[in-house]
Amino acid sequence: MIRVILVDDHPVVRAGLAAVLALEDDLDVVRQFAVADEAVSFCAVDPVDVVLMDLQFGGRVDGIDATRRIRALPDAPQVLVLTTYDVESDVLAAVDAGAVGYLLKDADPAALAAGIRDAARGETVLAPSIAQRLVRRTLRPDTSLSARELEVLELVAAGLSNQQVGERLFLSQATVKSHLVHVFGKLGVDSRTSAVATARSTGLIR
Repeated sequence: MIRVILVDDHPVVRAGLAAVLALEDDLDVVRQFAVADEAVSFCAVDPVDVVLMDLQFGGRVDGIDATRRIRALPDAPQVLVLTTYDVESDVLAAVDAGAVGYLLKDADPAALAAGIRDAARGETVLAPSIAQRLVRRTLRPDTSLSARELEVLELVAAGLSNQQVGERLFLSQATVKSHLVHVFGKLGVDSRTSAVATARSTGLIR
């Protein structure tokens, strides 16, 4: 049996996932959590094979940090992200945190079950749209935003000044400005507002 825990702050989503996975003879949903921190604590003391992890909890993207903490545990379970968002910044952050895969909540139940089995074996699992996005990054490395550039742009989109972005990321203002200059060039824009609008419309950031 593959031991699975569900981590999502929406009760209806958790109930639906549990019902779907209960139809699979080899998948056992052992616990459900609405709070990412509780899932981390559980994984530290109970054997788990796969954590099905949402990214956003009550407006906060806690799933990334929880994924990183789970993957740092001894005998860490695999983490398979299951979320609504396919933005590039989330995908790169999840992979960097140690997630073995990234699926969207509109996935077919059979594809979800197969993804959990693949994740349990340590195999990479990607939704088709995510795979295409990563392939495009590989084919156009000169025009793709780096993970740090996406991180800077997300904070700019949240309304932070260059100084505040620097304080949040432990960067100098000059470094923040340099990242933004690169972002402007890659996106073909000349302002922070245009950069944010373009990044959102093309699925780079939320």
